[in-house]
Amino acid sequence: MPLNPDIAAFLELVGNGRASGKRVPMHQMSPVEAREQFDQSSLLMDAGGEALDVVEALQIPARDGAHLAARLYSNRALEAGAARPALVYFHGGGYVVGSLDSHDSLCRNLAAMADCVVVSVAYRLAPEFRFPTAVDDALDAWKWLVTEGQRLGIDARRLAVAGDSVGGSLATVLAAQPLDTPPLLQVLIYPVTDASRSTASIERYGEGHLLEKDSLSWFYEQYQRDVNDRHDPRFSPLLAEICAGMPPALLVLAECDPLHDEGVAYAQRLRQAGVPVELKVYAGMTHDFMRMGAIVDDAEEAQQHIAQRLREVFAG
Repeated sequence: MPLNPDIAAFLELVGNGRASGKRVPMHQMSPVEAREQFDQSSLLMDAGGEALDVVEALQIPARDGAHLAARLYSNRALEAGAARPALVYFHGGGYVVGSLDSHDSLCRNLAAMADCVVVSVAYRLAPEFRFPTAVDDALDAWKWLVTEGQRLGIDARRLAVAGDSVGGSLATVLAAQPLDTPPLLQVLIYPVTDASRSTASIERYGEGHLLEKDSLSWFYEQYQRDVNDRHDPRFSPLLAEICAGMPPALLVLAECDPLHDEGVAYAQRLRQAGVPVELKVYAGMTHDFMRMGAIVDDAEEAQQHIAQRLREVFAG
């Protein structure tokens, strides 16, 4: 299917900006410049999130003594012992860009649509913090929430995990760990699953489709300590030994995305291992479409679909 016309028009504007010299590709920027541009462009794509009763800043301790910024969202007031279900969310951005602010609207919407608490975690970014810091931060955040959930009004028996792009990678790596309290569902939104090799979709959609091949490579270079890290299952989950005991997965992919093929391949690997999988591919969409509510209706449709699945697993 051809590229969605509304996204095509948006990408044409981006291309015109580059042709005029007003914009440059992310991989030609410094990490600080890339972060600023990413957060600014998020505002252009975003339709704005739901107004909620609770939006609260958190500080989560990491294993090395650092504290991770996080943000708790709830469409209802929280009380200790109230035991509401919760979704832990890890934002995308290639381990280099992305923030609590860039994904604020998405987390607000999921909290409202799924009638749950959402805890968005700002794991530490590369190149200041390289592999496996982001993975360790994700695990530390999960274990902290399991321990502290009751104090926050969260039911630690009803937790799910989600993330987009590299956040999806962090989510599925977390779900693969032998946790005392595993997630009921892993929601993987156009995840990175194999940084060790190229695919047909990377070659097909690696230019002019928002996420570019050269930027993807630049992201990985910023995060890795050396190239061998890309073969570690915590960096490339598709290379892991997958057990049937992993939580069920919902994979949400975009057709016109460099990461499409590795997402499909990961869904197949999970199924082969006996893990229940729902694979949903949005035709004509590019990477990051979930945050393009100001541009395409599919963004809200995909959010609603995720929310419905979360409601089902939390109710069960």
